[in-house]
Amino acid sequence: MKRSLALAFALASGMVLSATAQTAAPAAAPAGPTKVAVIAFQAAVAQTNEFQRNYADLQKKYDPKRQQLNALSDEIDKLTKQLQSQAATMNDAERTSRSNAIDTKKKQLQRDAEDAQNDFQQELQDMFKSVGAKVYDVMASYAEQQGYTLVLDASQQDTPVLYAVDSVNITKPVIEAYNLKSGVPAPPAQPAAAPKTGSTARPATTTHPARPATSH
Repeated sequence: MKRSLALAFALASGMVLSATAQTAAPAAAPAGPTKVAVIAFQAAVAQTNEFQRNYADLQKKYDPKRQQLNALSDEIDKLTKQLQSQAATMNDAERTSRSNAIDTKKKQLQRDAEDAQNDFQQELQDMFKSVGAKVYDVMASYAEQQGYTLVLDASQQDTPVLYAVDSVNITKPVIEAYNLKSGVPAPPAQPAAAPKTGSTARPATTTHPARPATSH
């Protein structure tokens, strides 16, 4: 699940950068040596106050579906245990009937979980692209103000960045600049929820969307 959500972030990040690169006017080449910066773009987007707020709202939106899937999973577990404990007292027809009913519910759970996951990921990608496009604009403005002539995205798998010192990592200042511009306050800290045992379906889980640039 975490891998699939990380993939959703990666795909959306690529779409944002591709779209903005195509529409942005080329910057004039400044005189002097090249000044390079790096940014973990996925992390920058995901750590903005606006994205955190929107992500929390998205999680709340899917809470009823998550609870529904958990209830169905618990029902399947209960019916399975009943069948196992009472099988010896049942005739063949009754055992077959109950087994088929459990299989039907399992298939329903799988279908509903996949549908919920697909819907969640689509909304997540759309949300990331929306915020990501605005973060890109702030990043470009910040880079220009600081005199950077090249910004490399350290969160892409094919990035050429193998090493970078903290002084050229602009992830944190871009996040701070975006939060200031958006005016969205930091969301309140949420207590970590204890995982529910025995449940097989989750429409959404939190994830770390991007690796930061190496700085050691």
